[in-house]
Amino acid sequence: MANSRASLAMERTGQVFPREIPTDVIVEVGEANFSLHKFMLIAKSNYIRKLIIESKEADLARINLSNIPGGPEIFEKAARFCYGVNFDITVLNVAALRCAAEYLQMTDLYCENNLCSRTEDFLSQVPLSSLSGALVVLKSCEDLLPMAEDLKIVQRCVDVASAKACVEANFPSRSPPNWWTEELTILDVSFFEKIITSMKSGGAKALTIASAIITYAERSLRDLVRDHSGNGIKSLDSGESDIRIQQRDLLQSIVALMPPEKAAFPINFLCRLLRTGIFLRAANICKNELEKRISVILEHATVDDLLVLSFSYDGERQFDHESIRRIISGFVEKEKNVSVFNGGDFKEASSTAMQRVAKTVDAYLGEIATSVDLSISKFNGIANLVPKGARKVDDDLYRAIDIYLKTHPNLDEIERENVCSVMDPLKLSYDARVHASQNKRLPVQIVLHALYYDQLKVRSGTDDQTMPNAVTTRNQLQADVSLMKENEELRTELLKMKMNVKDLQKTQGTSSKGNVKKPTFFSSMTKTLGKLNPFKHGSKDTSNMDDGMPGLTKPRRRRFSIS
Repeated sequence: MANSRASLAMERTGQVFPREIPTDVIVEVGEANFSLHKFMLIAKSNYIRKLIIESKEADLARINLSNIPGGPEIFEKAARFCYGVNFDITVLNVAALRCAAEYLQMTDLYCENNLCSRTEDFLSQVPLSSLSGALVVLKSCEDLLPMAEDLKIVQRCVDVASAKACVEANFPSRSPPNWWTEELTILDVSFFEKIITSMKSGGAKALTIASAIITYAERSLRDLVRDHSGNGIKSLDSGESDIRIQQRDLLQSIVALMPPEKAAFPINFLCRLLRTGIFLRAANICKNELEKRISVILEHATVDDLLVLSFSYDGERQFDHESIRRIISGFVEKEKNVSVFNGGDFKEASSTAMQRVAKTVDAYLGEIATSVDLSISKFNGIANLVPKGARKVDDDLYRAIDIYLKTHPNLDEIERENVCSVMDPLKLSYDARVHASQNKRLPVQIVLHALYYDQLKVRSGTDDQTMPNAVTTRNQLQADVSLMKENEELRTELLKMKMNVKDLQKTQGTSSKGNVKKPTFFSSMTKTLGKLNPFKHGSKDTSNMDDGMPGLTKPRRRRFSIS
């Protein structure tokens, strides 16, 4: 590209500059050579005059101007000016021409109405009279540093652009109202930073600054901030490529430009920016700043906003959940401080914002519970960040637990109880309790809690609103469960004793049958005499027996004789 420009410049030079007079000097600018006349150049350029005068050669035939700002293309225009040939000064080349004129010392001190004054007049009258013109000139200065800064071209463009941007933000001159933010996106981040800093110094509102930063970030990091499909992202997954390093530096510069007002940016944008920082492995100070800003306005977050932080761009894998934990913890800590400042008790009552965040977190848990790689500790860690009092009902949390148990079917009873420990069964709605009582994935203890709560309602004849509070019910439940366990143990022991007695009777019966002896004469006689024993049933003297005693029958009087 540079070679073609140099060739084109040399071709135009041969056509424009006079050939009747033989040239006596060759000017080298990079790879381009210009055959020119010394006297024409000396008339306008004090720098070339000094080179020729101070040269040790008697007849200087070659001059090297490879360091001239703008290269061969700009030198060609400067040479045209020396020869008095017309050319166009535009917003695209005026900064380069001004720098080249300074480099060649083409000032009015050396020659009246020289190139320096001509470019200065154009610069003041045309580009610096509008926002777009100032930004185009500023963009062209990126390749003219540090001379463009030394000549105050950069600062003048920044001052004009920032002032006119503030005016457009307050009093738009065209539609859409934020058109000026799109104009700023053509700049390098270093020049964009200068304009934002100047706008802050000029008293621009935080929302105005935020609007410019959002547009710039979405344009400069388009694939990372705006595109959620993952297109063009996989090429950056391997290694620390130059593009990835540039994007990381750009992101960190953008975050550093944010105004101190934490609520100036929408939470969706902050979450996408943080996801970009995690992906690009940005510095901790950059990610921490974004996490703090998100935690301040977490009540405005949706489940999708939190999921943006949890999944990669292709949605195939999860990031570390530590950012989510820090964001929720920061919000809870802020709510505690507000509650203490207002003289309230954080444990007794939660703000509307805290309740909204609790509902969002529970829904978020339901979404990430489908991941087979999500450990119990991480699941419970996020759930326990929300204070118990922030959940009026635990239905959403129960749904998340049920999804987790369904995704992890190989958990044992203790592990399932551990997962369910974050939920209060007494705070489930009626429909959720009915579902829980029939849910085979839940531990037995949770099912009993759900059933017992409904039994208390039936016994007391009350509904959910008039039931005792959760603490009273829980204490009563613990006492009743303890009593039920004792009764169950006693019942079990009684059954064991009955079984032992039956086994003992069976053993004795079997042994008595197996040891039957043949009766002897003596035993037969003893048995016979025993039947004839008159005292077998007690005394037969019935004279003193009360006739009125019920249930007793007087024996018949008999005469006994033994022969």
